[in-house]
Amino acid sequence: MKKGGVGGHLTKTGLIFEKVAGSALTITKNNNVLAKNKTLGTLYSKHELYKLLENKGIDYKIIISKKLLPDVALFLKNSKTFIIFEIKYQEVEGSTDEKLQTCDFKIKQYRKLLTNTLGYKVRYVYVLNDWFKKECYKDVLDYIKSIPGCDYIYNKITPEYLNIK
Repeated sequence: MKKGGVGGHLTKTGLIFEKVAGSALTITKNNNVLAKNKTLGTLYSKHELYKLLENKGIDYKIIISKKLLPDVALFLKNSKTFIIFEIKYQEVEGSTDEKLQTCDFKIKQYRKLLTNTLGYKVRYVYVLNDWFKKECYKDVLDYIKSIPGCDYIYNKITPEYLNIK
């Protein structure tokens, strides 16, 4: 959220945070993701996920009624798993509070797209900044963890989180 402003999609802080969140991983020019000198998989953002589906002959409009645009979708080749990362950065109270309550719906939609059509597993993970460590977020964070396949982490997507040793 822009301090004193509106329009989260244009905010500089959010864009900077997206870069920080991925800084533990190396992304090549062709969107391959490397960690500890190993190729993990391929990174897709926003509309790129739908280009992948289109290239595989899948029309998303037949499966879901509206596109979901992930901040980052990481396809892990070895486990045939898509991890959908939603990066949420807050400095003041705002609409992100409610967005954290949508993980159940979103993972179900992504599973329609990726599990039912291609057989891939799906995980849905929020990358949150320290703002969300406040006690007032305890219930929503517990809720996220209660949904199978949903999770949250703080500040960075690390190789350790991705189980890369």
